[in-house]
Amino acid sequence: MSAVITIVGLGSGDTDQLTVGIYNKLQAAKRLYVRTKDHPALSAVTAEFVTFDDVYESRDSFPEVYAEIAERLLQAASDAGVSEEIVYAVPGHPMVAERTVQILREKGKALGVDVQVLGGESFLDAAFTRLGFDPIEGFQLLDASGLNAHLLQPRLHTVIGQVYDTFTASDVKLSLMELYPDDYEVTVAHALGVQGQEQIRQVPLHELDHVQDYGNLSLIYVPRTDDEAVRYRTFERLHEIVEILRSPGGCPWDREQTHQSLRQNFIEETYEVLETIDEDDPDHMQEELGDVLLQIMLHAQIEEETGTFNVYDVIEGLNRKLIFRHPHVFGDREAGDAQAALQNWDAMKAEEKRLKGQNPDEASVLDGIPRDLPALLTAYKLQKKAAKVGFDWNDVEGALGKLDEELGELKEAIRDGQTAEEQLLELGDLLFCTVNVARFMGADPEQALALVNLKFKRRFGYIEQSLRSRGLTLKDADLKEMDRLWDEAKAQNK
Repeated sequence: MSAVITIVGLGSGDTDQLTVGIYNKLQAAKRLYVRTKDHPALSAVTAEFVTFDDVYESRDSFPEVYAEIAERLLQAASDAGVSEEIVYAVPGHPMVAERTVQILREKGKALGVDVQVLGGESFLDAAFTRLGFDPIEGFQLLDASGLNAHLLQPRLHTVIGQVYDTFTASDVKLSLMELYPDDYEVTVAHALGVQGQEQIRQVPLHELDHVQDYGNLSLIYVPRTDDEAVRYRTFERLHEIVEILRSPGGCPWDREQTHQSLRQNFIEETYEVLETIDEDDPDHMQEELGDVLLQIMLHAQIEEETGTFNVYDVIEGLNRKLIFRHPHVFGDREAGDAQAALQNWDAMKAEEKRLKGQNPDEASVLDGIPRDLPALLTAYKLQKKAAKVGFDWNDVEGALGKLDEELGELKEAIRDGQTAEEQLLELGDLLFCTVNVARFMGADPEQALALVNLKFKRRFGYIEQSLRSRGLTLKDADLKEMDRLWDEAKAQNK
């Protein structure tokens, strides 16, 4: 026979909520342990018991508390042998929000300890009754200590347990505010079902940590809602809206779109995001990123309608790729700097190809560059790929020398009156070499040119505004005057 630990639930309130069997078990227990003496049902227990309240004082975190309680109980069971039963009493139901019980069940079997669980009324029973909601409408139970905004689902009734103190309530408030308006009404409940101790109070979300008397019997209830103001912040609602737009009763324009018809929109929206980056405009960036996300949702929705994939398949594929290609984060490899991280990325990318039955050794080093990238960016990527296998200048001086050489050849082609195609190729060589120099500088040539374009627009705009302030237009000014105003703008760091 194995040593036995019998876990019983004290219910959510006073002694009246205990079953007869559990009450008798508590009274007859020769070795009784309770997680905390701070429970109203224990007032009627005459048997002597040991509490673990001291563990809460000696440990820095709840996981450490629960681990030590389980360790002590397993040691007690080992010391007792098979002749005695250890009874362990926990608030509520042993299988609801009781981490110590889960640890005992996980470790007990390996140690030869028979862990048995008896029932008990959980705080959820009292919550359903006293707060007046039916869980069949959709319900979730969350732990305050591990609450994150991504766990929240506004269309479900939400009960947040283990709100032990004001600090925990404050953390809960901050998580809820990621999704719910600051004035959204929530319910704080203490000691539900306990006669003379029960408190139920509705407060706006922003006052959640102003409430007093949080403790072992406290919870926060967030009622379900279909309020658009809340659902606007959920991915679920975005998916739903795009699906409606593409439906027979939706928008005629959206219904007609195909991958090909949306192609140019995707390009334009992407460039609008780049513009907000160059202008350092986060408010505008937020809006433009939303437009790019809409393009992704529309393309995924088109495929969902044909049954090939949906947006959740896209997300799954991305999650798998990110984890697989970051073994230095999610695996056992190491990367001390960005270069090492990129090497891991490339190695895992090659491994992906092998897993798909492709031989990366047979592919060109220059493969994998999107066909429709801007030419300047394509040149940059081609050079980076070639440089990885040693086809590169030793240093920037070599690139600068080649730049001088190509500039001379372009001048010669123009002076000698070579064909337009020959001059065009010489110009391309010069631009290609300029990209090489940018790469050695650690600069993105596309970004560099974009910044200069913005600078040109600002200074030219200064010329226009200066002339306009004098009642003149560009037609009224000669090149000398425009050059003067340009230098003036430059001096003012326009």
